[in-house]
Amino acid sequence: MPHFYENFRPYGMYLVKTPKLIRALMPFYTWQIATEERQLYLSFDDGPIPEVTPWILDLLAEYGARATFFCVGENVMRHPQLYQRLLDEGHSVGNHTYNHLNGWHTDHVDYLNNVRRCQQYVRSPLFRPPYGRLMPRQRLLLEKYFRIVMWEVLSGDFDPELSPEQCFENVRENAGPGSIVVFHDSLKAVDKLRYALPATLEYFTGQGYTFPAIPMELPELPNGY
Repeated sequence: MPHFYENFRPYGMYLVKTPKLIRALMPFYTWQIATEERQLYLSFDDGPIPEVTPWILDLLAEYGARATFFCVGENVMRHPQLYQRLLDEGHSVGNHTYNHLNGWHTDHVDYLNNVRRCQQYVRSPLFRPPYGRLMPRQRLLLEKYFRIVMWEVLSGDFDPELSPEQCFENVRENAGPGSIVVFHDSLKAVDKLRYALPATLEYFTGQGYTFPAIPMELPELPNGY
């Protein structure tokens, strides 16, 4: 297992693997899925978009894999048939705000209204804040209606300083049973994704892993939500 500092990347100040201490201090977030099985939970942020998402879906189908797609509401509005394909093929979906807002830099009311707007297109009890950034007041309200899903491992496919091979190594070296892993179905990530995702599926399949989606059940939301 790599040393803590080997997991630290300067671009955007992020950790490839979320330390146990952070997970323990923030138990109100879902960081991983408790399991004794060799299961890896792949997740994709920021889509769906026609330039990337269909390729991901085709590849997942080759491996019999399911994943969880945290969708930007604006993209779902623009590509409803692609969003429906996610559901038809057995994947889970989650709310990722309507305009990919940073909770640290957005007024609380505006942020929550943006989440609500996304929910009109993405009817899901799962929510992932863009950049993983939420203010405490935002979290306290959102957790009443959503399971807030973070991650254990970042592939780093959004990082221009990483090679495709490094993105795969981030996952290979740090993921294990129950890990939630983040990739992106975005134009920024696609060049790295086209190497790192097939390599991840091939490697972990060879290690006996399966790839389920994070369970999704629609909650009862308040009237008008």
